[in-house]
Amino acid sequence: MRSRAVELVLLGVLLFGLTVAGSALAAPDRSTPAAADGAERTTLVGSQGGGAGWHEYGSVYLLDGSDVEWREASADSYFDVQRLPDGRVLAGFMHGGYDDCGPYESPCAHTGIRLIDPDAADGPTVVEEYSFPVRSQSNSEIHDAEPLPGGGFAMTDMDNERIVIVEDGEVTWTWNASTLYDAPADPTRTDWLHINDIDRVGEDRFLVSVRNANQLVVVERTDDGGGEVVEIVNADEDGSSDASCTSSSQLRDTDGDGDVRCGDPEILDHQHNPQWLGDGAVLVADSDNDRVVELHRSDDGDWEVAWEVTAVDGRALHWPRDADRLANGHTLITDTLNKRIVELDENGSAVWTYPTERIPYEADRVPREFQGTERDLPLATGDGVAGGGGAAGLPVLSTLVVGVRAVAPWAPVWFGEVQVGLTLVSLALVLAGGTVSARRRLGS
Repeated sequence: MRSRAVELVLLGVLLFGLTVAGSALAAPDRSTPAAADGAERTTLVGSQGGGAGWHEYGSVYLLDGSDVEWREASADSYFDVQRLPDGRVLAGFMHGGYDDCGPYESPCAHTGIRLIDPDAADGPTVVEEYSFPVRSQSNSEIHDAEPLPGGGFAMTDMDNERIVIVEDGEVTWTWNASTLYDAPADPTRTDWLHINDIDRVGEDRFLVSVRNANQLVVVERTDDGGGEVVEIVNADEDGSSDASCTSSSQLRDTDGDGDVRCGDPEILDHQHNPQWLGDGAVLVADSDNDRVVELHRSDDGDWEVAWEVTAVDGRALHWPRDADRLANGHTLITDTLNKRIVELDENGSAVWTYPTERIPYEADRVPREFQGTERDLPLATGDGVAGGGGAAGLPVLSTLVVGVRAVAPWAPVWFGEVQVGLTLVSLALVLAGGTVSARRRLGS
């Protein structure tokens, strides 16, 4: 009996050791390669960081090629970033430890936007901030803001599930998502819609990402001071399943009509950072589908996948949260849970890769060729899937991997679904051996 217990424990330890050693040896090289085309690149990165709740180790940094030129790291988390024409950097953020807490207990967390001067005398410095207190750091952030031609900023407000324009520190215009979607009694107490991105795509028109509804909406400011939804990308179809949107009590049928406004998860599933490519085309980080897609509006008004990327350099994308089409036709992707930023050419081949230390949220190529204007960007030139070859994950194990990388952002990127599964088997063997040994002692 004793030998059996020892065998089980040793087998578990051996399996775990072989899993770690074998996976590390077989893992792709994460060293920073030279750009395949030799071109010079400057890239601005917003890093959410990691740790508990993904609200630790946040930073904004500028890459000159693959070298960090400067870094500002005074917030728990940073999100979408953008360099402004005057050289300052606009960034969405979340940070704790504030005393000005309004209705909440002090200290509390604030979310909002910051302006960072990278050329300040003492190094990169936050020179302006607009923020407000939130009930919780979880799913209450301002992820994105857009500078406006006449001054001020349009921004998402995930805490109240709305978009706002802020001028001189005051909200001057609001569109509440409750005018389109069934609303809970208090949006600040639940992760309802998770509005996470806004882009100005025309005069008084904004493209808005409503993550938990699998939809993008175009909101137009109206003469009466309100807002009107003039287009929905991935509109809800009669009789379609709403399971993707109602899981984890996200969207709810609060008006009792038996339906919620939920887009097809085969088109978009909890997406981030859409980029308007011109009328009838949009590039999206389709996060929960682990891919980047280019959607085109068909003649009948439906939006369809015209092009997609599922893997780069043989490694499947893992919860990408940003994709930008560059003026040369390349695509810049922030592959969040693989902790890398990659640039693909028109054929889907990687021409530049940067492995990040922490969990990245978004990356912008500097200078940004198109900013805050209606624009026409290059469409994908190929059909079907670019850069295929990655393996699909198992939902339960994929969720565990997300948890591991959230709590331990330093975990190696090769520690994926297979490694989690084998680690669980190893742990089960060790526990079984311990159980056998305990029973032997109790029975003796």
